[in-house]
Amino acid sequence: MALIHVEFYSEVLALSSSMDVIVPQQLQKQPERFKPPYPVLYLLHGGSDNHTNWQRNTAIERYVANLGLVVVMPAVQYSFYSDQKYGLNYFTFLSEELPRLVKQFFHVSDRREDTFAAGLSMGGYGAFKLGIVCPDRYAAVASMSGSLDQRSRLTGEPSLPNSVMLQMAKHTFGSVEEYEHSANDLAYVLETHLANGKQLPKMYQACGTLDHNYEINKRFYSQFQNRLDLTYTEAPNRGHEWNYWDETIQQVLEWLPIRSK
Repeated sequence: MALIHVEFYSEVLALSSSMDVIVPQQLQKQPERFKPPYPVLYLLHGGSDNHTNWQRNTAIERYVANLGLVVVMPAVQYSFYSDQKYGLNYFTFLSEELPRLVKQFFHVSDRREDTFAAGLSMGGYGAFKLGIVCPDRYAAVASMSGSLDQRSRLTGEPSLPNSVMLQMAKHTFGSVEEYEHSANDLAYVLETHLANGKQLPKMYQACGTLDHNYEINKRFYSQFQNRLDLTYTEAPNRGHEWNYWDETIQQVLEWLPIRSK
């Protein structure tokens, strides 16, 4: 495997941007081990993280070493992977510009069956958003401790941690009224697709029972269980923590429908 640090200019964001990318390495002694174009996983960071945190806090490079998978880890700041009300168009960047650039820079497949997304916390919301808003592009998406519903943040629920994230939720989504029934309201978009018979990706949802996002995740699962291909796991007495995500990303990688070589 090779780990590549990429600095590039985003036309959508109108600023210099960063991503770290893990790519398979062709070895002379194993020339047929992996064949491009490679499947690709967009692995998304949480609200207090950046594009380096997955490799700093997990062994993600080692976990994908035998999968022939390109892993793209972009930096998006406190954007909630959304086109912000008072800010930049990060969802357009993530869903439109980034895949085009990744295709330009690396030997990745653009087939739906080879394209996946996963993330933790804010990144779990982002991964599910990619799969729900753009279901024709993603075969499978996974959320770990995902912030899947922003209503409690937008109403300023005092029990939630991290006041900066509360401020950024309002900066990004505006009011509860603006959030509901919009493309940012994942449950609403998903209900619409189900009503219209839209083909949806496989979904994997994981959360610890001590996580501040646990009740949000339980509600989401209760609403959609048995209505789509949704795998749900919860971990007793686990919180919002890297030890848990390090374990869970391994389970997600085993679950992903990566094509055989």
